[in-house]
Amino acid sequence: MAGMDIAVTGLGLVTPGGVGVGPSWAAVCAGRSAAAPDPELTDHPVGFSCRVPDFDPERLLSARRAHRLDRFVQFALVAAHEAVADAGLDPTSWDGARVGVVLGCADGGPGTVEAQHDVLREQGPGRVSPLLLPMQLPNMLAGQTAIEFGATGPNLVVATACASGATAIGTARDLLALGRCDIVLAGGSEAMITPLVMAGFAQMGALSRRADDPAAASRPFDADRDGFVAGEGAGILVMERVEDARARGAQVHARIIGYGATADAHHMTSPHPDGAGIEAAVRAALADAGADPDAVQHVNAHGTSTPLNDLAEARMIQRTLQGDPLVTSTKGVTGHLLGAAGAVEAAFTVLSIEHELVPPIANLCLPDPRVEVKLAFTSTAMPIDLALSNSCGFGGQNTALAIAPA
Repeated sequence: MAGMDIAVTGLGLVTPGGVGVGPSWAAVCAGRSAAAPDPELTDHPVGFSCRVPDFDPERLLSARRAHRLDRFVQFALVAAHEAVADAGLDPTSWDGARVGVVLGCADGGPGTVEAQHDVLREQGPGRVSPLLLPMQLPNMLAGQTAIEFGATGPNLVVATACASGATAIGTARDLLALGRCDIVLAGGSEAMITPLVMAGFAQMGALSRRADDPAAASRPFDADRDGFVAGEGAGILVMERVEDARARGAQVHARIIGYGATADAHHMTSPHPDGAGIEAAVRAALADAGADPDAVQHVNAHGTSTPLNDLAEARMIQRTLQGDPLVTSTKGVTGHLLGAAGAVEAAFTVLSIEHELVPPIANLCLPDPRVEVKLAFTSTAMPIDLALSNSCGFGGQNTALAIAPA
């Protein structure tokens, strides 16, 4: 499979920057943070988050459909519709048996679980919704997408924590390279900003406590960073073999040319201090692409704004990529989209290549002096022949995607 060209022919985004690729890309390029006080978290130690603005599932999906879907599936379907339309594909006429769906999420539908648990406690088991399980199970992310688009090929949900969306894209690449399908809807979706989940993250000490200025709280690689800001959303890519895409006259945004996945086997939540696991994933992705590490010009880093992750990743980049690539993290704008992060950031990397523009790291004021890599302080115009999108997750799970122009 090494050297297999996989085209990205469609993009769809639902992010804290906005609903759609256009608003999301504009927000990250402007470095405009989406973090704000969250009414659902007013009594929490951390009362702010990065929500998707103006998301109206009844308008976007129809009222009946929306009420039967958890928020994490709603996000995915909206993003997938945009991606399929962008790819110029008609699901009513394609061969569904040759269309796969590979999506990632970390937690499924905790919002549904928490709401129905309240019903159980307050009204008894006879009042719990029969839709509880179909709404909250993680696999329903891919299952409902298949139903929506008539995709009867391979149907998978992967869960590698905050690397899930990127792992899904890598898995989709493998399926296409193996000839298991001709088109894959790949990416990730997450809606974990719920009272219970946010309380858990706060108790772990993972979240920023910058309550006096939420918009400045997510600050990857900054010396004053103190944790991540939770976000939500979805990113969907339509992926095809390059020769198939060109044969049907499709626009190719960029190519996924390499994929690497590893485990730290180190700690359940902390990354390896030297970034050994993500380094191995990067080297594997570049080997898969047949590319030299010195050729990488841009890295969309995992860059969570946590003290340990940012330092470990920066040390890895400095050690591994000697070509002095320009490094950004779009989490300064979107916050951390958890299981959707890798997919959304892969989409942003595709857009950086296509538009020859690297978004800035929002809120980067004074870089951590231990971070000795070239950081994007401002939106930077530059041609990009090879980029990396890095993702890491709890459990020490790492994914790297090598992405090149069309």
